Amino acid sequence: MRWLWLVVYVAIAAACARQPDADAIRAAITEMARATEAQRSADVLARVSDDFTGNDGEVDRTQLANVLLVQLLAHRSIGVRLGTIDIKLSGDRATARFDATLTDASGRWLVDRRVVLRFVTGWRRERGAWRCYNATWSSNAR
Repeated sequence: MRWLWLVVYVAIAAACARQPDADAIRAAITEMARATEAQRSADVLARVSDDFTGNDGEVDRTQLANVLLVQLLAHRSIGVRLGTIDIKLSGDRATARFDATLTDASGRWLVDRRVVLRFVTGWRRERGAWRCYNATWSSNAR
């Protein structure tokens, strides 16, 4: 009977263990990349705050959703390969920097079928989950 209680205790402790914040943000970015490859725009946007702003105010959440939807509808196959994700934490906010290589098998979106984008993203904890509230991106990644 003692073994049963030990197993129950370990199972509960494991279920309640909180994932480190940096790992949670990396997991969210990875989930967004996989959702893009699977052409599930709603799953990408689930990690984006309602008041999102991108590229210094040029893009809001609605515009981001529209661009994402158009790109996903226009292309058969999008691949996303993430580089190292560097996280800097500051309380309930964080900055994540990473490169992403995007490929398109159709050849219609990316002329050379491959582009590398450098992302600098701002994250904050909202309702217990990390969500991206701002981002900048450029194709000048090295």
